[in-house]
Amino acid sequence: MTSKSRVREYFHNDYQPGEKALVRKIDFFILTFCCLSYFTNYLDRSNLNNAYVSGMKEELNFVGDQLNQINAAFTAGYVVGQIPANLSLHYVRPRIFFPSCMIVWAGLTMVTAATHDPQSIAAIRFFQGIAEATTFVGTHYILGSWYTERELGKRSGIFTASGLAGTMVGGFIQTGIQKSLHGRHSLSGWRWLFIIDGLITIPVAIWGYTFFPDTPATTTAFYLTPAQKALAVSRVPPVQDKSPWSWTFFRRSLTSRFFWGFMVLWIIAGETESFSTNALLALYMKSHPVHGYTIPQLNNYPTGVPAVGIISTLFWATLTDFLGGRRYLVGYFIAVTGVVTSALILAASSFPDQVRATPVVFGAYYWAGTVYACQATFFAWANDTLRYEEHMFRAIVLAGMNLGSNVFNAWWAIVFYGASMAPWFIRGMWAMIAVSIALAIWTAGLSYFTAQHERRRKAEFEHVAPITQQSGKQDIEFAS
Repeated sequence: MTSKSRVREYFHNDYQPGEKALVRKIDFFILTFCCLSYFTNYLDRSNLNNAYVSGMKEELNFVGDQLNQINAAFTAGYVVGQIPANLSLHYVRPRIFFPSCMIVWAGLTMVTAATHDPQSIAAIRFFQGIAEATTFVGTHYILGSWYTERELGKRSGIFTASGLAGTMVGGFIQTGIQKSLHGRHSLSGWRWLFIIDGLITIPVAIWGYTFFPDTPATTTAFYLTPAQKALAVSRVPPVQDKSPWSWTFFRRSLTSRFFWGFMVLWIIAGETESFSTNALLALYMKSHPVHGYTIPQLNNYPTGVPAVGIISTLFWATLTDFLGGRRYLVGYFIAVTGVVTSALILAASSFPDQVRATPVVFGAYYWAGTVYACQATFFAWANDTLRYEEHMFRAIVLAGMNLGSNVFNAWWAIVFYGASMAPWFIRGMWAMIAVSIALAIWTAGLSYFTAQHERRRKAEFEHVAPITQQSGKQDIEFAS
């Protein structure tokens, strides 16, 4: 097949009658809400770093690595909430659960504006982490429930890009607030940031309460016809949805090689995002050995990192869809990026002329923003591989991936990327080189096993599906 014909085939989907209209509807009602939810999620999450460089550090007397300790408190709450929140989707309708969590984290974000010391912020961020725990992996679970393998990568990419947009826009919002609201009603600009970010979240939650359609098997959405509901169910493999609360379920889940395979994948890949998630460019600028940057510059210049991440995410999500779901290719790209960008910053740290080193560091951090592509592609990879498994097993794996990554994030940032280590983070650069090499090795091994598994499961379902449709039973055990 020629490249031209492959491109034509990729953009031409052979839909069943009525399927294109269904996809348009779920794009509008599901993808719109999920993207807005994740946008506000990252807006509320990243505002701490924006506030830190906009006067909060001085006003609340931050010392040492207290910023990293607050982020660790958020991560601890995020870890605590991961699996319980995702399993809750089996018992509480997503249309109720997702927006309710949004209301909670919006309230906690606004309460942060009234704090007077770093310890209070740490306590608030812990509970905010619990409330936000289901947003990322819960949404990937929902996307995997509605979209086919051919559609999933692009949607996962758009969803992930929306979170990066929240990070990017947050910097511009802080700049605008600093100019227009700083000092209004005796409140600092960074305090207004938390109030406004929280208020932005509430209308999105109301949208979710009203329009989110749950899953294909449970939806009662008024805008879907009975025929469209039946079509939505037929588009995904007919897997029986059993109650997860049993010892057998947890034993089989936690001993599955795919649970551990994808968890370790995301533990390693999550740490390759450390340059961006720990706002190293902003901290580099804040502690620059030569230049003194203004508050607008401290907020605006780092927005280039998530901007690059958005482009990279959409590019790789689309490319891996086009290449038939070869999500593992992103792992090799990220490995190369991590090694090269770390080496550039290590080299720049030894430049005798620090003015000349500055563009090298900026370029390296902007390039490092491309590693955000792994979020969409690796979770789509897990969804693709586990498409033929029990829904709650897939939910456990997705939650386990994020849980494992955040357990490491809780201490990794303090050990390797503490704010007191700015501007060069030498230890962190060597850590990045190590995890980048480990990612390439793990990606190679996991891609081999997942390819074998998918071929076997597809063959099994081709044999079992006709019997399942007649008897209503499904006896195939999930991956071990």
